[in-house]
Amino acid sequence: MTDALKRLADEGVAIWLDDLSRKRITSGNLAELIDQQHVVGVTTNPSIFQKAISGGDGYEQQLTDLAARKVTVEEAVRMITTADVRDAADILRPVHDATGGQDGRVSIEVDPRLAHNTTATIAEAKQLAWLVDRPNTFIKIPATQAGLPAITEVIGLGISVNVTLIFSLERYRAVMDAYLTGLEKAKAAGLDISKIHSVASFFVSRVDTEIDKRIDKQGTDEAKALRGKAAIANARLAFQAYEEVFGSDRWAALDRANANKQRPLWASTGVKDPAYKDTQYVDELVAPGTVNTMPEATLDAVADHGEIKGNTVAGGYEQAKADIEALASIGISYDEVVQLLEDEGVEKFETSWNDLLKSTEAELNRLAPSEA
Repeated sequence: MTDALKRLADEGVAIWLDDLSRKRITSGNLAELIDQQHVVGVTTNPSIFQKAISGGDGYEQQLTDLAARKVTVEEAVRMITTADVRDAADILRPVHDATGGQDGRVSIEVDPRLAHNTTATIAEAKQLAWLVDRPNTFIKIPATQAGLPAITEVIGLGISVNVTLIFSLERYRAVMDAYLTGLEKAKAAGLDISKIHSVASFFVSRVDTEIDKRIDKQGTDEAKALRGKAAIANARLAFQAYEEVFGSDRWAALDRANANKQRPLWASTGVKDPAYKDTQYVDELVAPGTVNTMPEATLDAVADHGEIKGNTVAGGYEQAKADIEALASIGISYDEVVQLLEDEGVEKFETSWNDLLKSTEAELNRLAPSEA
């Protein structure tokens, strides 16, 4: 079952699981995936936590204790989520040590309601890093305009960051610039920059979902010929930008100080359209030095019938550019789509976070001890 996943890992792609729950930790499932499915990292987001905690499995005792202490709902959510991340980080610690800090990582996101507030994002990132207190965690910061200076500041403090919600090539370049600026600040402050790591989470499937919707509305043969091409083209052009930035003189100076490259991470790799092969966002984005974070259904699909044919990104840049340019020729605005996706991404995570607060509050009220 794991041949395709092994081939993927052998091609230099780090396989991460896009999911976490207490049950996955306590049942031994996460350890099993590391052992048998080549999983070397875990990503979380507000939607994942909302689903896990509202499902309730494994959280009753901690919720009971938190209710007895009469903590606020926000404190309760942070205590629960950081406990899961801490435990997952401990399970992945051997991978972290074996890969020199590259993998064995668990990501936890800053409160999504702070996405447009630079100062609060920095403060929250510092608090989360202190609260989880594991060397193999990433603090997730969204790639909003307000997020960019926060990324620089947090990296400059020596905290490793997973930059999330990247959709556009222009924003991705700004993210890489923010990372390099942060490393330069850390180096100037005398920090050991070899200990700072980062990934840039470039979202994939959501690009096809939005663009295909617009293509289907047009309904012409010319438009239909572009269905399912935009997301992979966009990601391949992102990798081209990555090669350019991390082949620059600016990077070379940091490289001499033992800095780590900010690896591209393919996020949102679950296929939404049943017309497409369920492993296409893995099969078609194989490149060394990348991360692919998959929901378990995608992980299982790749294990079962993934087609790993070596590097499927290199050599595809001209076609990718042509595919993106073709969208403009049929009246679909790339800039409009990627901005919409960023706005929607922040909004969805905010909604999930608010739902999580509501369901946690209901549980705290249910479990609150009766007054004597």
